[in-house]
Amino acid sequence: MSNPYPHMLEPLDLGFTTLKNRVLMGSMHTGLEDRRKDFPKLAEYFAERARGGVGMMVTGGFSPNIEGWLAPFGSKMSMPWEVGRHHQVTDAVHNEGGKICLQLLHAGRYGYSPLCVSASPIKSPISMFKPRELSGRGIRRTIRDYANSAKLAKKAGYDGVEIMGSEGYFLNQFLVTHVNKRTDEWGGSFENRMRLPVEVVRAVREAAGDDFIIIYRLSMADLIKDGSTWEEVVTLGKAIEAAGATIINTGIGWHEARVPTIVTSVPRGAFTWVTQRMKEHVDLPLITTNRINDPKVAEDILARGDADMVSMARPFLADPDFVKKAEEDRAEEINTCIGCNQACLDHIFVGKRSTCLVNPRACYETELVAKPATHKKRVAVVGAGPAGLSASTTLAQRGHEVTLFDADDKIGGQFNIAKQIPGKEEFYETLRYFDVLLKKEGVEVKLNTKVAANDLLKAGFDEVILATGIVPRVPKIPGVDHKKVLSYIDVVVHKKPVGEKVAIIGAGGIGFDVAELLVHEGTSPSLDIEKFNEEWGVDTDYENRGALDKPKPEAPARQVVMLQRKESKMGKGLGKTSGWVHRASLKMKQVQMITGASYDLIDDKGLHVTLNEEKKELIECDTIVLCAGQLSRRDLQEELEQAGMPTHLIGGSKLAGELDAKRAIREGFEVAVAI
Repeated sequence: MSNPYPHMLEPLDLGFTTLKNRVLMGSMHTGLEDRRKDFPKLAEYFAERARGGVGMMVTGGFSPNIEGWLAPFGSKMSMPWEVGRHHQVTDAVHNEGGKICLQLLHAGRYGYSPLCVSASPIKSPISMFKPRELSGRGIRRTIRDYANSAKLAKKAGYDGVEIMGSEGYFLNQFLVTHVNKRTDEWGGSFENRMRLPVEVVRAVREAAGDDFIIIYRLSMADLIKDGSTWEEVVTLGKAIEAAGATIINTGIGWHEARVPTIVTSVPRGAFTWVTQRMKEHVDLPLITTNRINDPKVAEDILARGDADMVSMARPFLADPDFVKKAEEDRAEEINTCIGCNQACLDHIFVGKRSTCLVNPRACYETELVAKPATHKKRVAVVGAGPAGLSASTTLAQRGHEVTLFDADDKIGGQFNIAKQIPGKEEFYETLRYFDVLLKKEGVEVKLNTKVAANDLLKAGFDEVILATGIVPRVPKIPGVDHKKVLSYIDVVVHKKPVGEKVAIIGAGGIGFDVAELLVHEGTSPSLDIEKFNEEWGVDTDYENRGALDKPKPEAPARQVVMLQRKESKMGKGLGKTSGWVHRASLKMKQVQMITGASYDLIDDKGLHVTLNEEKKELIECDTIVLCAGQLSRRDLQEELEQAGMPTHLIGGSKLAGELDAKRAIREGFEVAVAI
């Protein structure tokens, strides 16, 4: 069989060892790293991805000392007695023919701990704790701590370490005047500011020996004010190479940067340009990263010579068999990462275990197991949205006979709305994946079929799963039946004409999506790297520090006002790590956001409101779009249950509220493994 991705699947010779392909599973903190009792789960998580064929993996971050903790009592590698638990991970990976490196991550001022330290005592915007300025003696001790951690990692069986020097963490903090205000040998000139990361690499190489992989994660574009210049980035890259690194990985943006770097609205492969720019300056293999989620994208990047290797992190949460499927020319079966952050990063930032919206088994490999069914049943699933698709395919994989009904002419449910929103085009991929899986697993799909309870009872199914979804809620506002009022389904699905001035009632996820749709026209920035860079101010000429330029967004296609009843911050319920992107995007498009609004009347003039219970105001508009929530659709439930049919509610039909695809897909999986 011909090799469909020759560059991606080509081995990489590192001299003392060879990687079987050019794919790195990048570091992701899962939450399993923080407790000894979770290491068996962590081992199986990595083993499953090693079986999937990835060339090399990097763990979540482990601090070299307690000052570098991400959070108190979090993951750390500094004591001999911490080594034993790691053998569970390294042995599991090596038994599957994989390679794995331990990431050494000192959080610096990003640490959510009163013990945190940094170059200077400057508080970060993402932690409540102000760091202590680390003394010169403390810096020397920290360098020794890195070397000690690397030595322990080698004893634990790791093939190498990745030294985290980007994303605004400790080593990165020393590099830039944004944080480093020191006047001693560790501050001032760039030669002084870069001394710490260089000495860390040198000390790690000396401690670990020559037959040990050292990946250095170099911040190639800080995307912050007073970040590094391109000349400084190159100077550091050369010094890191000379100090003994094996590979340089690309880091993009600090956590406090106001440019999105990994969310779904970032174009695929948007930052490979900076890795390609570095290639002429160093001889080490270079890894590029960020928003690479498709084997063809990876192949094209490597074929162009932008990098020697590609890093993908979240795509291996979505599908541990990513590389294996690509190798076997089954790319259409890959469960593609949609870059939503809802179950991975959003979980981590609130202290929950990471998982994946499109793959609820991620990080639950030992707990969520779809074992073959002991008794084959005939199961009807009503509703082909995310919940129904998850349930149908999981049931079929277990050996049940499944029939999936939907009144629409296509599968997808609410994903058919999401996929049309600028910046959410990746949702097409989830529907492509499920469509392929339905066919592969032999699910009988009956579209354009509005099934009645009696039909299901007559057909003799053993059990019925209702994933019938929701209906939009129509608020009780005088004049709500006015001709200028449309539902979000009218706008997104039925493409009904929308005027130049629009008021959106409701500011949940759907309200934000509709606003995005209405203010954009032409090609979405998420599909056009040049347009994205213009809109967010990414300086690909690198004439400015941090590769940061002034944003130049296109003028909005319409005048949009968003309103909500609550007086709380608009978009408060959006994702923790992506909500700011949605708010910033709409702000750039001059969307007006009004909170504390009561809706009094809709008439020919527009929307009459009372603000904060006292001020009357008219929102003049041509169109009013209702995004005021939804109600569960459960019309089949009562009749089925009265007839004694075992019936299960999942997804929106179980709980409408704020639509939650993460919950819907997980519920579909869980009910399917319980039958």
